[in-house]
Amino acid sequence: MDDIVITRDRDDVEMEDDEIDRLKKSASKRKGRGLARSEVLRGDFDEIEGDTRPGGPQKSIEGWIIFVTNVHIEATENDIFDKFSEFGDIKNLHANLDRRTGYLKGYVCIEYEQYNEAQAAVEQMNNSDFLGQELKVDWAFVRPGKKSSTKRKERRRGRSPSPETE
Repeated sequence: MDDIVITRDRDDVEMEDDEIDRLKKSASKRKGRGLARSEVLRGDFDEIEGDTRPGGPQKSIEGWIIFVTNVHIEATENDIFDKFSEFGDIKNLHANLDRRTGYLKGYVCIEYEQYNEAQAAVEQMNNSDFLGQELKVDWAFVRPGKKSSTKRKERRRGRSPSPETE
């Protein structure tokens, strides 16, 4: 095993055993979440302008997207469009349908061009009644960071609240 030939993109590279051993030692295996601590993800990335508070809403590439859940399955896109267009021009409305039944799956993504329009929709439509169900409206994208504790408790889903200790 004097010489090992590694073929890469039609270019032959000859390496000695000691060079291969050095490369193997410098290489590290990355599985699962280990990549998060990698130098690859610590690069200098562009940021989208918008609210800079940690936990605050984050603008997507094209606009401000809100996520509406607990939408009645028999609601139509037109019903939702009419209700949410009261707050401003809707740039995009995406409602997924169940293939088997043809009804809504219970959630909708709505995109507004302006922050103040989306903010008004979030504030006024959250916990409001729509076709007999209480809508939950929130931002689709938020900046990483700490959020206020009251919102965190409010958003807890699928788990019982921790018992309060005195």
